[in-house]
Amino acid sequence: MDEFDLGVPRQILDSLPDDDDAARQDMQRAVAGLEGRLNGAVEAADDEREAAQNVVSALERLEEQLEQYDEFVPELRAWGQSPIYAIAWRNLQADLLMQIQEVGWVAERIDRERNYRSVEDGIRLNDR
Repeated sequence: MDEFDLGVPRQILDSLPDDDDAARQDMQRAVAGLEGRLNGAVEAADDEREAAQNVVSALERLEEQLEQYDEFVPELRAWGQSPIYAIAWRNLQADLLMQIQEVGWVAERIDRERNYRSVEDGIRLNDR
């Protein structure tokens, strides 16, 4: 199975204020940590299904974070605050979702694992 090689897109880094190197470093550390956890979880998996379970769990967490950052944007605007950081982090979550799904073996197994979870847990209707 291919390893994950994730990164922070230049356009997201460029969207941050020029004088905020700490935010750029935070994003890069967060992505490096996610990459390490994903690669470690896949490597430690006993089989492809367990690896897919780990990846789907990470994807679901990223989707939750994306929604959370997206909810911050109008709230920050309502309080007269700049939502630039919430927007940047939201966009990073969306980009990471795409980067993970572009790894060769992941795409076909994600759908299978998500379908399996739906059947195993029973059909759940929710906001998705």
